[in-house]
Amino acid sequence: MADNNAGGGLVSRWADYSMRNPETVYRYLLYIGIGAFLLISLFPIYWLFVIALTSPGNMSNIWLLPKGFNIGVFIEIFRTTPFHWYVLNSLIISTVTTALVLLFASLAGYVFGRMEFRFRRPLMLVILAISYFPAASYLIPLFRLLTGNVGVAGVYPPDLFNTHFGIIIPLLGIMMPLSIFILTTFYAQIPDGLEDAARVEGTTRLGALFRVIMPLSAPGVATAGVLTFIMVYNEFFFSFLMNDGEVSNGAPLVWGMIRFQERFQVNYGEMAAASLVATIPIVILVLIAQERIVSGLTSGALKE
Repeated sequence: MADNNAGGGLVSRWADYSMRNPETVYRYLLYIGIGAFLLISLFPIYWLFVIALTSPGNMSNIWLLPKGFNIGVFIEIFRTTPFHWYVLNSLIISTVTTALVLLFASLAGYVFGRMEFRFRRPLMLVILAISYFPAASYLIPLFRLLTGNVGVAGVYPPDLFNTHFGIIIPLLGIMMPLSIFILTTFYAQIPDGLEDAARVEGTTRLGALFRVIMPLSAPGVATAGVLTFIMVYNEFFFSFLMNDGEVSNGAPLVWGMIRFQERFQVNYGEMAAASLVATIPIVILVLIAQERIVSGLTSGALKE
């Protein structure tokens, strides 16, 4: 009974304090939320460092701190495998896919965002619905098509197995709907007067798109580009399906990670170190994109 009174008193005092100092309470709750977010988001990265720095013979019973200081593992991953070529192949695939997605999605975004035509909304809904299809549902049909086993009207496509385009082409279709939706939203917000002024000066619709609409929609273009690049860089299904894992055949990053897993043994330290190294291009891209987004918002505000 005494404990209940003490608990009730504590709750009552906290409620009374909260009503008299709401800003202080909100600040404490904000600190708690930020702390929880940082813990959840950063702890996996810290744990990768712990695993990577722990000596191979001390992987059992690790508790918050690495057992040993095996910094040489970050060199070992490049000595035992051509890991840098796997990373380079992923960067090439991600860059080409992102450029093509932005090009075609910009054209589609311009049509859906700035032109009036029948069935515009139903077509947009169809595109959005396609983005929800699970990639696993069409892996086998796409594999047969892209390896030249299925023809259309007697015409058989070339065998794209073990080529970059064997991975890029299906990923174009998967990444396109989300980018079209993002760019359509941004392009529709550009005032018609700005495009009309460019058209009066003799600019074509394509010229207005690339010289006026896209620069003013820099935040949307950067968002679509960064999301596409990161998703392609981390893609697993088609990278695994359309390549045999040989780095000379354009094998992407997922195959480089698998190289650290043997038949009866997993090299956890090297795999953790490779994961950390593989995130460096993404971290650099996000830092650059943040600056581009801020500069795009500022530029658009000044022009308005």
